[in-house]
Amino acid sequence: MLMVFAFMKILIPRALQRGEVIGLVSPSSTCADPAKIEQAVTYLERCGYRVKTSRYLNRSEHDPAHTDRYKLHDLHQMFADREVRAIFCLRGGAGATRLLDRIDYGLIASNPKILVGYSDITALSLAVFRKTGLVNFSGPMAATELYSPSGYTEEHFWGVLTDPGYPKSLVNFSGHAINCVKPGAVTGRLIGGNLSVLSSLVGTPYLPSFSGALLFTEDVNEPAYRIDRMLSHLFNAGLAQTCRGLMFGQFSKNPADENRDYRFDKIFTYYANRMHEGAPVMTGLSYGHIRELMTLPVGARCRLEISPERFAFGAVEAVVSC
Repeated sequence: MLMVFAFMKILIPRALQRGEVIGLVSPSSTCADPAKIEQAVTYLERCGYRVKTSRYLNRSEHDPAHTDRYKLHDLHQMFADREVRAIFCLRGGAGATRLLDRIDYGLIASNPKILVGYSDITALSLAVFRKTGLVNFSGPMAATELYSPSGYTEEHFWGVLTDPGYPKSLVNFSGHAINCVKPGAVTGRLIGGNLSVLSSLVGTPYLPSFSGALLFTEDVNEPAYRIDRMLSHLFNAGLAQTCRGLMFGQFSKNPADENRDYRFDKIFTYYANRMHEGAPVMTGLSYGHIRELMTLPVGARCRLEISPERFAFGAVEAVVSC
């Protein structure tokens, strides 16, 4: 598959409908509190869906090779299962990057369906889009948000997955202040996720092209110097400066990071100034390891307009089909 967006065949999953089957998989870490999994299943069923748990859901072995086989089995089985219409990941953590070179991307391309997850699932999300062109969703997971979602998270999540018109205008959570670092208005394919995971894919065949993309990113418990290092890596690799715009989400605080807000503001401003002329840069997107979490369609063409007076953001094409 060609890497340039203009020639990539984009696959759009079908919108999720009440009564359909949602499959649960755990490509990253396990959940230490099984009660949260039960609560998530109850919540999804209460919303009108049927839930199918994968064979090895939340199972881990001391030998990571065994654990990887379980994860790959479940992921492939859920994509092959014609009854399953959407696949929700259990949680993030670690481990998804180990799977990328053994995933059957042909199977996924032949069975396009909704795939949701963020944090460590960024690796799976970006690889799936890079290898298949399937638009997927960086959003809440079963054992981290969906066992007890906030109203904002819930509204955005179901709106994006079930209503083809909903993503045309995505509204930030009222409690998250938006800052226009560099004004502008652009349209590009939405690429991004957790910064630590994303930066680890540089130099691999699993990272989508950044050329003409609208890049979004976040991180959790990382001090400012590490965020600086990862962003510099994206620029030194010649990637970030080819994007049409840059959206910083919520960078959850590391307790040891003194003067955090000041240092982060300086870092974001520095890299905004390294973007090409006309490329907008903003901070404060409702995306990250937070309770009020926006669901973002990875790979979809989106438009960002940001100025000191205005923030407008949304998809310019369908992210789910009728």
